[in-house]
Amino acid sequence: MPTRSISLEEPEPVALPPTDGGKDAWLLLAGCFVINVLIWGFSFSFGVLQEYYSGVEAFSSSPSGIAAIGTTATGLMYLLMPAYFVVLQRWPALKLWSTWASVPIVAVALIGASFAQRVSHLIGCQGVLFAIGGNLVFTPTVTYLDEWFVKRKGLAIGIMWAGDGTGGIIMPLIMQALLSRYGFRTALRCLACAMVVCLAPLLAFIKPRSSFRQTSAPQPIDVRFLKDGSFWVLQTFNIVQGMGYFLPSNYLPTYAQSLGVSTQLGSLTLVCINLASVLGCIVVGSLMDRFDVTSVVFTLSIGAATAILAIWGVSTSLAPLYIFALMYGLTAGAYSSSWTGMIKRVQKTSDTADYNIVFGFLAAGRGIGSIISGPLSGALVAASAALQAHGRSAYGSEYGPLIIFAGCTAFVGGFPLVAKWLRII
Repeated sequence: MPTRSISLEEPEPVALPPTDGGKDAWLLLAGCFVINVLIWGFSFSFGVLQEYYSGVEAFSSSPSGIAAIGTTATGLMYLLMPAYFVVLQRWPALKLWSTWASVPIVAVALIGASFAQRVSHLIGCQGVLFAIGGNLVFTPTVTYLDEWFVKRKGLAIGIMWAGDGTGGIIMPLIMQALLSRYGFRTALRCLACAMVVCLAPLLAFIKPRSSFRQTSAPQPIDVRFLKDGSFWVLQTFNIVQGMGYFLPSNYLPTYAQSLGVSTQLGSLTLVCINLASVLGCIVVGSLMDRFDVTSVVFTLSIGAATAILAIWGVSTSLAPLYIFALMYGLTAGAYSSSWTGMIKRVQKTSDTADYNIVFGFLAAGRGIGSIISGPLSGALVAASAALQAHGRSAYGSEYGPLIIFAGCTAFVGGFPLVAKWLRII
């Protein structure tokens, strides 16, 4: 009786697709870009909703609470990233489930916010729940970008972050149109439907470079970089920069309206910030593949601080606000694209540091700053209003202390170069 031989040899490994290019890599990057347009673009456009909520009787009695909605959403998305990245690093197979779970959670968050009767309801739904859902789809995309792009990682991350600015261009216009025509309840429900329709098809392109079978085994976690002084120096200045980063986006439309301009013209300031940040993110991301991060962030920070203190602070009309918005978006709006360079610097002294986990901790640093900035900014504006601040420029308005605070934090964000000069990093 003939016998069949059984081969005990291991199957030949499947050749992996090339990095830094090819159809799958660019499709993944395009998918990451659009995800950022939807998730981060909506969060960064909160200034339009903040202005609208301030005029709703049920919410208007809590201006600091309204300010906390947007900063809670963005802050938690940043703050939760280390935990997400650690879990996904340990159990890579969860990445697929994470992306698909995000779609219904984001939709439920927006629909829940549409039924809100108090500011606390908005914070819970539009702030906390939206942040959880948004992170479930965003964090896997970053891990996949790390696989697909090596030599051009900075450029890829910059293009990904440019999606924030693109969303910030599109979302304020869409939200303003929906709010003007239907009110916030119907507007949020329409956005929930749009999120589902747009996000679900994109998930087909969000995939790892290697198969799930090859990446599903539990992986070790290494966080020894947390003992590295260089990381904490960079993180400290990153947190300080985050404390003021969101304030212009959140308050510029409201300040513009205080000058007597229409709501639509005021909302265009957000469009200008985000339009400039698209270019800024791509350029800075590309620079991270070529130059040292400390020089780049110092240049960005000087530009942002100058824009805040020398242009917004003295503005008395709409035209300077547009100039400020473009300059701020080009500089401060691109700061997160420098994280790739910060991670490279950390990996010089902690060579076992994982890119994604360090990225998550830097994002958490910005989240800490964002969460602090919400109630702090509301308190600054309220205190200035109570003192009946008045003057011809923005410095003499109720927004004066807030502008000074934002300018100072932007300036301190560039101090990694000083730390390098002092040989601290």
